[in-house]
Formats: sequence, C-alpha cells, structure tokens
Amino acid sequence: MSNILLNKPINAATPNVQMPGYQLFEYLMVLNPHEELRHKIKAVKNEFAEKYKVPGAKYMRPHIALVRFTHFSMMEEKIINRIEGIAMGTTPFKVELRGYGSYPSHTILINITSKLPVQNLVKRIKDAQRLMKLNNEHKPHFIEEPHIAICRKLKPWQYEQGWLEYSNREFTGRFIADAMLLLKREVGDKGYQILKRFEFQNLPVVTKQGSLFR
Repeated sequence: MSNILLNKPINAATPNVQMPGYQLFEYLMVLNPHEELRHKIKAVKNEFAEKYKVPGAKYMRPHIALVRFTHFSMMEEKIINRIEGIAMGTTPFKVELRGYGSYPSHTILINITSKLPVQNLVKRIKDAQRLMKLNNEHKPHFIEEPHIAICRKLKPWQYEQGWLEYSNREFTGRFIADAMLLLKREVGDKGYQILKRFEFQNLPVVTKQGSLFR
C-alpha cells in the first residue's frame, strides 16, 4: 500500500483513510494553452531556470490555474459530473497574454490581459465548491487573478534579479480556451496526471435544485 496514504483520520468523524476510496488526492483545474504557445512559454521557463538557478521551474507545465482542492478519490465521479455540466454551458473564449508581472517577493508570471472570461469561468466552477470541500481545513482555493507562472517560491535574490530583468521584457501570445483539464496527483507527489478533459460546448444547461449535493 502506498506510503502516501494518511496514517490517521483527518478528524474524528472521518472513516479510516486507508480504506479503498479514502485515499487523498490533490486536484488542479486548468486552462491549457495550445502546443506552440506552451513551447514558447516553456522556453522562457527553461531560460529563467538556468539563469537564476531554479531547476524546478523547468518541470511546471504552462497553464492557467482555476481551482485547487484536496479530496478523497471516491468523490471524483460526483465532481466530474458537476464540472461536465458547467463545461457544457461554457462558450469557448480567447485568452490574451501580454508582458510579465510578479507577486512580490516570490513569483514571476506572464500577465493575462483578457481576465474577465477566465474570472467568469471561475465563478461558474464555484457552483461545485460544496462537492470540492473536504472539511474546514481543506477548502477549495479558487484562483481569481488569472496568470501563467514562470516560477514560484523564489528566494529574495532570485526574485529581485529576475524581476529586474523580466519587468523590462516583452511577451505576447493568445489562444482559444475551448476546454479545461482536471489534473490529479497523490498527496506528496510532484507531478500531476490528466484525469479528465472538459470540452466547452456552449449548450443550454439547466441546473436542477439540489444538484450540488448529488
């Protein structure tokens, strides 16, 4: 049995997490740029990683994060069904990238200038937040300021020198967001795997009363 499993329940009311279906996973919902743009962003990340000695930046797949949450694997089907309904009612939209930004003093990123459609999508995904909530200590985290990270968790000197350079550099790109990906990894693992792709179909979708609890 995987040593990633918890050795004790999350709280007194939680069943033994060693049981099938009670293994904890971390989930990440993202927008995925097209292949050419991913390669362009990846080249920037690789250059930054080499120049400022941040090898971890090389292994982060370029994406726009929408929500992160932690839950038991047995909840996947319900969450997927709910997200499918949200995606079916979503219209594909253009995402514009321009220039660099930062979160002082730890992250350098690529700016998203067409924020509103991404933010509207995040609002719709919030309809599923009750399903995504494990307990009061493990609530879903919705990313309301869309961006593509070049590197996170920088040391002060890496951030200061990197931002001095990248604040004066240019970057442009665009892609059509016509789907979102749900990624998954065991708690403690580094790499995510694709669990499900949700196509944006622009269909009329009726949300039934109480659907959050199915």
